[in-house]
Amino acid sequence: MFAIIGALVVVIGVLVGYMIAGGPIGVLLQVSEFIVIGGAAGGSLLIATPSKVLRSLKDQLPQVFKGSKYTKETYVELLRMLYELFVAGKKGGMLSLEEHVNNPEGSAIFTKYPGFIHSHHAVDFLCDALKLMINSGLRPDEVESLMDSELDAHHEEAALPAGVLNKVGDALPGLGIVAAVLGIIITMQAIDGPVEEIGHHVAAALVGTFLGVLMSYGFLQPLASNLEHLARDEGKYCQVIRTALVTFAYGAAPIVAVEFARKVIYSADRPTNAELEEAVRQKTG
Repeated sequence: MFAIIGALVVVIGVLVGYMIAGGPIGVLLQVSEFIVIGGAAGGSLLIATPSKVLRSLKDQLPQVFKGSKYTKETYVELLRMLYELFVAGKKGGMLSLEEHVNNPEGSAIFTKYPGFIHSHHAVDFLCDALKLMINSGLRPDEVESLMDSELDAHHEEAALPAGVLNKVGDALPGLGIVAAVLGIIITMQAIDGPVEEIGHHVAAALVGTFLGVLMSYGFLQPLASNLEHLARDEGKYCQVIRTALVTFAYGAAPIVAVEFARKVIYSADRPTNAELEEAVRQKTG
């Protein structure tokens, strides 16, 4: 929602300021400039980006307009789920968790927490780590190292779509110059014409530069920045899982493990210790 509001503010701010200065809106409606810049930007995106990154970009872009799904309530739910899972592991032994990690969609624990079960990467991340702990006999520090490696790989992959948009945004002012140069070429062909016609061609050429700069700094680069924030939010969610699981693997009590995990949540989304204890009491009550 804020992304949509921000885009409207950019457009309204630029157009209103332009109109106050006496600029005619009609001059900005140069369809040819839009086609040149849009086509060149789209083509360069296709040239520079592998298909798997394009698919990832397509999947991530709608989330920009929905906003981050990782809120305080999301983290409270996650910590409650982890606490219940760890309590089950303490009571029945780690082997008792095998039924949950082998079939998470049928787990009596996981399915009670829709925010977690619908986060497919987080589900795979937790279940894969628990399978290692249950079946491989790896030491906690070895499991921790593997989880860190997976998180690093995921962070790199999640950052690729934002990087692609940044590169296209960096190129847009240059593509605007390309459109402007083409406009100047057209102007030079009409150099012996009326002054009004020459002025119209020059204005149309300058619109290309204007559009390239505006699209870069007003839209694509802020959009890329938003994608970076969303990727960090998803990474933080998995980091919470990693901290809780590693702490539990080292022998900490369930409540201690989730408290360690609570500490790594960003302050804006972090539940207080009292809120965590209340959530745990509700689950155990």
